[in-house]
Amino acid sequence: MPRIKIIVAYVGTRYNGWQIQTNGTSIQEELERCIARVNSARVRVHGSGRTDAGVHATAQTAHFDVSESKAPIPWTRALNSMLPKDIRVLHHRVTDTKFHARFSATGKRYTYTFWTDPRFVLPQRLPFVWAIRSPDPAAMDRAASFLIGTHDFASFQNAGTPVADTVRTIRSITRGPGAHPGEWVYTFEANGFLKQMVRNLAGLLHAAGQGKISPAAVPDILAAADRRAAPFTAPPQGLSMDRVFYPEEYDDHGLVFGSVP
Repeated sequence: MPRIKIIVAYVGTRYNGWQIQTNGTSIQEELERCIARVNSARVRVHGSGRTDAGVHATAQTAHFDVSESKAPIPWTRALNSMLPKDIRVLHHRVTDTKFHARFSATGKRYTYTFWTDPRFVLPQRLPFVWAIRSPDPAAMDRAASFLIGTHDFASFQNAGTPVADTVRTIRSITRGPGAHPGEWVYTFEANGFLKQMVRNLAGLLHAAGQGKISPAAVPDILAAADRRAAPFTAPPQGLSMDRVFYPEEYDDHGLVFGSVP
């Protein structure tokens, strides 16, 4: 049975997250609804990971299986003709059944956007930023530096998704400009993330930037391996899934975004 790999972008504001919920609409539900219309049968769409209610994606990856006769369908065009305008399939291809959107991933990258202009938040940016007051960038960057590397991130995992272990490797955390003056975008790349881990890391950076914690306290917060040791969870709207990394034979990111790394 052929497997279809898709790259999906969405604005998460109206949705209860990626995963199908008993109440509210999810990204997964919308995709499965449209695929069923084309496929003439329901299929399960498997995502690379779950995004929370209100969280966005530039390049979520997913897959689903169809019959041989349905594989040649131009899935990108077909699905985009039916999906809500705040969900778009950017790319699709037929792949082999060894590929799995979640289990084949070798890493993920998320961005978190802070709005730092104390005068106002541009209304058009409200769904995509967290407004914070007069942060200290040096303190935030210093706190981030302690997070890079292989650590037990239990202090940054919210309850709800059992995992075999809470050790992850953060490859990089960088800060850059956003779409407008006053925006700071922190980019987090790791071999994987725990439940709401990036939002919890963003909450930590906020606390450091506001002088509520010392950056030097971060190693002790990590060592505590206790969610109560870390600051609160940042709101969802600043977070976006930016890229999912795969072995070369399954990596289509360059086909969608060109030379963008």
